[in-house]
Amino acid sequence: MKTIAVAAALSLALAVPVLAAETRCGWIQNPTPANWWLDDAQNTWTIMTQGSGHEPEGMDLIPDISEHDYVKTNGNYGYACACMGVETDGKERITRILSFRQLALAKCRNDKALKFPG
Repeated sequence: MKTIAVAAALSLALAVPVLAAETRCGWIQNPTPANWWLDDAQNTWTIMTQGSGHEPEGMDLIPDISEHDYVKTNGNYGYACACMGVETDGKERITRILSFRQLALAKCRNDKALKFPG
């Protein structure tokens, strides 16, 4: 009986995909209300878009980016440089935010692998 319970638990554990945390660094952009994305060297990762109904868990870990090294582009909106611990869908969307650290703009500006926001 114990063997059956162990086998059942093991098969259940194998059926649930394990999402690995990734560290993504680049331009964090918030050009308009409720629109957020991160451009790193590999991709543009959508964090959330206005009206989509999708807000990843951990969005509250992103502070007011305008309080640190930041470029204002549209009223109270703009972009900054950051590193984030995230889970993604593996394609284009950040599904969970685990950590957020804002960096000096120079860090992203000096990274040749990053495209300048715009």
